[in-house]
Amino acid sequence: MNARFPQVRPRRLRRTEAMRRMVAGTRPHPADLILPVFVKEGIVEPQPVASMPGVVQHTRESLRKAAHEAAEAGVGGIMLFGIPAHKDARGSAADDPDGIVQVALRDIAGEVGDSLVVMTDTCLDEYTDHGHCGLLTDTGEVDNDATLERYAAAAVAQAAAGAQMVAPSGMMDGQVAAIRAALDANGFADIPIMAYSAKYASAFYGPFRDAAECAPQFGDRAAYQQDPAGPVGEALREVRLDLAEGADAVMVKPALAYLDVLRQVRDLVDVPVAAYQVSGEYAMVEAAAANGWIDRERIIMESLVAIRRAGADLILTYWATEVARRLS
Repeated sequence: MNARFPQVRPRRLRRTEAMRRMVAGTRPHPADLILPVFVKEGIVEPQPVASMPGVVQHTRESLRKAAHEAAEAGVGGIMLFGIPAHKDARGSAADDPDGIVQVALRDIAGEVGDSLVVMTDTCLDEYTDHGHCGLLTDTGEVDNDATLERYAAAAVAQAAAGAQMVAPSGMMDGQVAAIRAALDANGFADIPIMAYSAKYASAFYGPFRDAAECAPQFGDRAAYQQDPAGPVGEALREVRLDLAEGADAVMVKPALAYLDVLRQVRDLVDVPVAAYQVSGEYAMVEAAAANGWIDRERIIMESLVAIRRAGADLILTYWATEVARRLS
């Protein structure tokens, strides 16, 4: 008890669960959540991802079911990542009208219509045989400007197949401007762009690379993704540039290790800010829970509340459907 102010008792508002719920300052909502999904060409059964318990590489049919379940739970959006049967140096499947993501987009549009926002990752790493996010020069460097042409073509193909939002994730300079110009020139001026503006060269992506089968065959992505130890000002500069080029929303990735960056981005901009709770974050919780070391459901909700409190309007999470059901 406070001797100077005996009448001041903050604990009064924490006394019961109903009281805590009533005064809660941070409330994730199902519509805030975006479900990342993987769809693989040529498989007949969903394939479990060993490093991400509960996550699978979907068939077209199982993806329809996952999209339906997400929409039914009230999830705000679904983000597609495609794994083609054949990969090459230029990522040809990325803009092939019959490529796996384009086919899956048409499937989902028929399944859920406008009941959730169907989004696509617009990059090349899932489609290239070398695993990098762009075209390579003769010396093995990622060719920024040549890659922009491929991103633009992929975005147009995705929009034509039914994507309601595209999300360039390759961290190429000028990627938003190139995609915006291509969408506008091809009759898709109404398709918004959510830019991966502050994407770090993080060790938290390991399980994702298993799921998307996109680990680099040589080197790493540190030359184009941001340095985890880099100044926050660099992230803010990337955000400003993406907005100037026409981004409609921006993203910070990963989430929990970069809440400080997320907060500063939120304070900087007046557009929706997304945060991606990435595969490593997911896998750590699932592994610890499987060993009985943590309370799984409480950890999931606590992490989402932290991301929301730091400033995220939207959260990409592999738990989106599960959490949306719990919140409904």
